Amino acid sequence: MRCLRPILALLAFAAVVHAEESRPNVIIFLADDLGYGDLACFGHPRIQTPNLDAFAKQGVRLTQCYAASAVCSPSRSAILTGRTPHRNGVFTWIAEGSEVHLRTSEITLPKLLKGAGYATAHVGKWHLNGKFNDPAQPQPNDHGYDHWMATQNNAAPSHKDPMNFVRNGRDVGPLQGFSAPLVVGEAIDWLTSKRDKARPFFLAVWTHEPHLPIETDPQFQGPYADLAVDFRQHHGNVSQLDHAFGRLMKTLDDQELTESTFVFFTSDNGPEGDGTKGRTRGVAGGLRGRKRSMYEGGIRVPGIARWPGRIPAGTTRDTPIIGSDLFPTILGVCGVKAPTDRVIDGANVLEVLTGERDSAERPRPLYWRLNMAPPNERLKMALRDGDWKVLATNDFSYLEMYNLKNDPAETTDLKDQEPERFRAMRDRLRDLNDEVEKEGPDWWKRLNPNGGGPAPDRPAR
Repeated sequence: MRCLRPILALLAFAAVVHAEESRPNVIIFLADDLGYGDLACFGHPRIQTPNLDAFAKQGVRLTQCYAASAVCSPSRSAILTGRTPHRNGVFTWIAEGSEVHLRTSEITLPKLLKGAGYATAHVGKWHLNGKFNDPAQPQPNDHGYDHWMATQNNAAPSHKDPMNFVRNGRDVGPLQGFSAPLVVGEAIDWLTSKRDKARPFFLAVWTHEPHLPIETDPQFQGPYADLAVDFRQHHGNVSQLDHAFGRLMKTLDDQELTESTFVFFTSDNGPEGDGTKGRTRGVAGGLRGRKRSMYEGGIRVPGIARWPGRIPAGTTRDTPIIGSDLFPTILGVCGVKAPTDRVIDGANVLEVLTGERDSAERPRPLYWRLNMAPPNERLKMALRDGDWKVLATNDFSYLEMYNLKNDPAETTDLKDQEPERFRAMRDRLRDLNDEVEKEGPDWWKRLNPNGGGPAPDRPAR
């Protein structure tokens, strides 16, 4: 028996190594302010995105993919926690110095995966605290990242030659180049030379493009030379993002990681501005509303997933999927159990992505809330159940209801034509909103929704 012990130990070690090698790697690639219609593969007539177009042909294109909010920070918090933003506390975009942050009481995706043996890294925009690189609030490493290089919010002074990146708690200093290529360069360096290659990895790549202030490498403006400078800058910025994405996918090929890596590409919200001036020339693909709006143009975004051997290539899915679904889906992909001591709003949609199911088993309907919706839009919250969507003011004094299957542009309010359905959806939205409010912190009550700083009539505390 004694002579068998070394052999048994070796077999056990080999089993562990095999288990580590067989678990898939994961990449979440998140664009910033990329509209539903801003990629060629989602219908843009001019913007050239050859790498994302090719990626879509290698996996599944999601025609009803949603961000969990109509602005950046809340959407990001939902991806990492699986919980709707007012529940996890990140209820608005976070200004520098704000007390709003992703609390360590939230259990994040990188923390769970790290605990299961994954190497973890975050590169690019963070925007999940107001006190960035300050011990007063949690930083990326406190949420489970082994390695990180990030900015609090935007690359500054612009996408060109940014000066505000921090790597693992230390200022990087001035960089030469443009944001997305620099961010992807850091990701490639980590993948090829910094990570522990004996472990599977989880990598978050959150670019700044095409968020303001936009600056684009002239080589990516070239295809749009016939357009005005604002269009050249915006369209080229999306192409700059696409080029960086292509470099990362090529690295997976070169490192023989493509077959073993689940990759999900999406955006944090709809396009900035009104699309008629400045460099905010993104489009919502014919949908109503834009960033900060509860209408589809503010929350419906491009979504593409690839996992060779599991997700059929060249497919399309029309099932609604939301950012908070990434948390349970990726945990399922990696064989890691989700926490059971809290509400998880997202659903595991892997079988939707693979085509094994037409719909997801959801614990609750899709829900959005954003108090900072544009002043000309009274509607601050929304709920989608099946093909139907209801939108409401904070006090429920005014509501609208649409059938998104027949009317994705939300042109015809059907609440008066479908009174029973409307009352049921209104009550369901009210009940879910009450539930979320009771669980989440009360920051949204006492802080200004326009950045999470002190409310105009209340001091910070």
